Amino acid sequence: MIADGNINKIKHDVLYEVAKLAFAGELEEKRDFLPEKMIPGTIPHFRCCVYKEREIIRQRIRLAEGKSAGPKDDGNIIQVIQAACADCPISSYVVTENCQNCLGKACVNACRFGAVHPGEKRSRIDPNKCKECGQCAKACPYNAIAHLKRPCKFSCPVDALTYDENGLSVIDEEKCIRCGACIHKCPFGAIGTISFITDVIAALQSSRPVYAMLAPATEGQFGADISMASWRKAAKEVGFTDLIEVGLGGDLTTSSEALEWLEAYEKGENKTTSCCPGFVNMIRKHFPEFEQLISTTVSPMCGVSRMIKAKDPEAITVFIGPCVAKKSEVVDQKIEGNADYVLAYSEIKALFRAKEVTLQPVEDTYQESSIYGKRYGNSGGVTDSVLEYLKELGHDEALSVCRANGAKDCKRALMMLKAGKLKEEFIEGMACEGGCVGGPSCQENNRKTKKDRDFLISKADQRSIKDNLSEVDLESFSMHR
Repeated sequence: MIADGNINKIKHDVLYEVAKLAFAGELEEKRDFLPEKMIPGTIPHFRCCVYKEREIIRQRIRLAEGKSAGPKDDGNIIQVIQAACADCPISSYVVTENCQNCLGKACVNACRFGAVHPGEKRSRIDPNKCKECGQCAKACPYNAIAHLKRPCKFSCPVDALTYDENGLSVIDEEKCIRCGACIHKCPFGAIGTISFITDVIAALQSSRPVYAMLAPATEGQFGADISMASWRKAAKEVGFTDLIEVGLGGDLTTSSEALEWLEAYEKGENKTTSCCPGFVNMIRKHFPEFEQLISTTVSPMCGVSRMIKAKDPEAITVFIGPCVAKKSEVVDQKIEGNADYVLAYSEIKALFRAKEVTLQPVEDTYQESSIYGKRYGNSGGVTDSVLEYLKELGHDEALSVCRANGAKDCKRALMMLKAGKLKEEFIEGMACEGGCVGGPSCQENNRKTKKDRDFLISKADQRSIKDNLSEVDLESFSMHR
């Protein structure tokens, strides 16, 4: 899911410029001049002309401000930047030079929509009539018709992307689970997310305390020498009141969800996890008959937010991590006491850059969670944590859990459950492959960061989940929706 360097640079530069102006209180005054500042002169850098490049910058600025990319806002935190999408091939089926312009015209005869026509040298396909059924390609005896698969569409695990009459990608808000898989699959950088970056800056400049909550997936993403303590120091330099490790929220979620699983096991019922909002969205939108099976336990993000707000009702909480769907959890699910805002790594890095703050190696003396809470960012981490906690409570029940790794795996598990063929009683669902560590805003591929992650986590003390939670006033807030 790692985006092309050129696309990442443009996106990050826009976030930085917006953050810098927002901190200076000059965004309203100078936003309209940013496209020309970033794309000066008359020679284009990536597109057909500087005017298209500036329009794309303008739409990215809107996303950075928390607005829709274009005039229509369907409420989805994932948006298509139409000016960038226009560079993508319109028709997904094209006739190649392999066409022999044969007499039989099997391609023409196979098309039920009148989209294929004989040409002077080869057949041609009318993109305005083509329904992408693929019958022409199957019929051609020379394999002369190629299927140009749009990466965004074919990366979507729930078929939420289609095209409009102009060939531009359209996200079906009713189907989209907000997993963000499409974002870094687009080679034109035409899909982005609405940002909370200006809201967070406004909060930091207010008189209210603002707490950063750092995702368990973070350890290892930025190198073996960047610890949780490194992040805590940098967050305070930017203006956050403090930073809390959300691995603690993993322990909180475990303590509540384990009891739900145990109760379901005793009743012979199925249960699914509730930590991953992409997985929760998939159930609610595509398998609504299983919505009652979703654990009522809130996510680690929400758990830590509620804990902070129980101590300080005036607090503003900001989650930081590699997940796009976490924005959906805030915007769409509207769970009481949840995080106020969510920042992806690219967005918090823009805040650091705007304030000239860098992540520096700091002695790793800060730990809020057990190693099981820290592993919540890995596929299977929730299951390992729940089973460990039940063992700590003295239970030895043999719970059977399907560890669904990635959205396609989640969909497969739910389909098996629907067909009555799922062998396991419980489903742990992670929409991103590898877990949160493979999220859309991850810095590196999970395989590259695993060594650093394992090294940092190995340095943590071996406190139990039960002992770690003994310091938390669990009576002051609820861990259920």
